[in-house]
Amino acid sequence: MNTYYTVERNIQIVLSLMKAHGIKRVIASPGATDVSLVASMQHDSYFEMYSCVDERSAAYMACGMAAESGEPVVITCTGATSSRNYMPGLTEAYYRKLPVLAITCCRSNVNVGHYVDQVTDRSALPNDIVNISVYAQSINCPEDEWDVMIKVNKAILGLKYNGGGPCHINLATTYEKDFSVREIAPVRVVHRYELGDRLPEIPDGKIGIFVGAHTKWDKELLQTVDRFCGIYNAAVFCDHTSNYKGQYRVLFPLIEEQNDAKFNDPEVDLLIHIGYVSNCVFKGKQIWRVNPDGEIRDTFRKMQNVFQMTELDFFSYYVKGKSGNQSQYAKMWQERYESFLSKIPELPFSNLWIAKTISKKIPDNAVIHLGIRNSIRSWNYFEIPESVLGYCNTGGFGIDGGVSSLIGASLLNPDNLYFGIFGDLLFFYDMNSIGNREIMSNVRILIVNNGLGQEFKNYSCFSSMFGEDTNSYIAAQGHFGNQSRQLVKNYAEALGFDYLTASNKEEFNSVYPSFVCPIIGEKPVIFEVFTDSNDECKALELTTIVGMKSKIIKVAGEIVSRPELKSVKQVLKKIVK
Repeated sequence: MNTYYTVERNIQIVLSLMKAHGIKRVIASPGATDVSLVASMQHDSYFEMYSCVDERSAAYMACGMAAESGEPVVITCTGATSSRNYMPGLTEAYYRKLPVLAITCCRSNVNVGHYVDQVTDRSALPNDIVNISVYAQSINCPEDEWDVMIKVNKAILGLKYNGGGPCHINLATTYEKDFSVREIAPVRVVHRYELGDRLPEIPDGKIGIFVGAHTKWDKELLQTVDRFCGIYNAAVFCDHTSNYKGQYRVLFPLIEEQNDAKFNDPEVDLLIHIGYVSNCVFKGKQIWRVNPDGEIRDTFRKMQNVFQMTELDFFSYYVKGKSGNQSQYAKMWQERYESFLSKIPELPFSNLWIAKTISKKIPDNAVIHLGIRNSIRSWNYFEIPESVLGYCNTGGFGIDGGVSSLIGASLLNPDNLYFGIFGDLLFFYDMNSIGNREIMSNVRILIVNNGLGQEFKNYSCFSSMFGEDTNSYIAAQGHFGNQSRQLVKNYAEALGFDYLTASNKEEFNSVYPSFVCPIIGEKPVIFEVFTDSNDECKALELTTIVGMKSKIIKVAGEIVSRPELKSVKQVLKKIVK
């Protein structure tokens, strides 16, 4: 019988990544669930295999091998109590930081707890037997493949991570008898680099730096990143929460969300990802992640290298001894942004219109806090003054806590103005925070009250396909006084706030100068602006140059609400009309 690799893709991924990371020594113990893994290794001359019947002994043998060679050693066994016998040896490896990789094979975890023979629960391990433990499930879809690839890379890299030590892969099998795979399809390999390592070369081509949410930049980091961009002809893609204010800044959301933009053309060859959670999505042929935590954060599902070091250390390494000209690549993107900005027509009264009207009128050195989704999207399309910092609760990306975060920040700098831009649902969710006795007069809150969760009504959200049916439960219309003109006014004034309001452009233009006045007054300010949800929807369409995508979504909504639109012919007529 000619035996090659198993058809079980999760096992193929383990084999491929072991080879890619240079792991060849394997101590195998007999059992049923590890047959597919062991048989696949056994036919491949790359692997240096040893046999040990007693799993307890096998784990200690691996400790001896790893200590002697300084290289990783794999131990593999079946389920049941066999895997439990690894614990003494893995404890030894843990306290000596020895790179032992335990692969315990098993049936699917769905069997745990159902009195199925030889099935034990390995989801919770003692704290001191492995650094990292992952479950590599059987693969049934592309999402499974990506998940297993990331987890196996993580477990293997964990053998050397933060001083090293043992790691664990709980590897599912479906007992496939097909071993006909002669060559394993490519698997993405993730490498980790630390300060002091020889770092990979920056490739030729288009280079981008993507900045997620980020604290205020210090001068040295800003200068080093700008120098990097000049040397490598790079651009920095960001939104307001990135707080990057250098000369290679590209305010990316307006470009990203253009429905008619041919975005595949300028895809970068290398994207360097720094910062934390952002609302932006970016395409890159390969992605490098830079952060002191050294963790695998595969946000855009193309990451190849992770650099466990500070951003300053990373960029300093690549600029040392080099010089370069200005980045024409960044200039091209900046011109593209300006082109889209110039094409935005007059907008209806909305969050977007407000942002377009006053974003550059925020006073210098102020701080702005943005609400999740509709507010952050609207304001990310338009530039704010260079000295203004931007924040948003993107970490959990929920509506709670936006007002409280604003107030907490404002308490530390009473001489700075702190602005908050929030939708009505977010404000009411966190409205108790404005009753805090510590609030000072440097707080200014703008509430865009459109009476519901506007995000769910926008054409860009699939829930908009339900039309008016979206309002009751998905967009939660009608709560908090149903756009009451008195509720926030009375509440704010009773708490000592100055209250401003506007319901149209004329009223807004007459009132907003007081809201953005650079002089801190005697009271904090709440500015409640009442808008219409339909105007909000229209403003987003006009800003993002809506093409076929929004039309199709609208038609889908009509199909749901109008059963007479049944035939393909009728639908096509509606789309092209």
